[in-house]
Amino acid sequence: MRDRDNTRADGAGDDEETRATTSSNAVGDGTADTTIGFSREAAAQLSAVDADVTAEEHEAIAALPSGSALLIVRRGPNSGARFLLDTDVTTVGRHPDADIFLDDVTVSRRHAEFLRHGTAFEVKDLSSLNGTYYDGVRIDTALLTDGAEVQIGKYRLTFYASRRDLAPLATG
Repeated sequence: MRDRDNTRADGAGDDEETRATTSSNAVGDGTADTTIGFSREAAAQLSAVDADVTAEEHEAIAALPSGSALLIVRRGPNSGARFLLDTDVTTVGRHPDADIFLDDVTVSRRHAEFLRHGTAFEVKDLSSLNGTYYDGVRIDTALLTDGAEVQIGKYRLTFYASRRDLAPLATG
């Protein structure tokens, strides 16, 4: 369902729910209020991503520092497991030395890598037998977006970027 835009050229119809705002008004104690507001559309997108997130997972996602992300297993033998992406290269596979060890025959020993580029993350398939899928499409490499599903073997993982890194995108 898409929200309708109540904004008209003359400014009538504006309300706080439909505008993205960054407030920098002086507060009574002389400090500046730097509150970030999200547009209704951006808030709806974040809500849709967070719809199947437990309260505990929501807290973990909210606590992510800038430049990190979280993968949560949604389907597979260890459903609910969480993996922190906080290094430039995170390896995934069935090999015991993999950073993310997924113990199933549908996963190659060296299956995929998650690569960090500043605050952005990319998934790269390492010529695995069963492939790596991004939102249902087999890929060699893909830039990850918040809420995206990555499938490695029978495991389905949801990617959550740091909320600190998403805030500037929502207002920009």
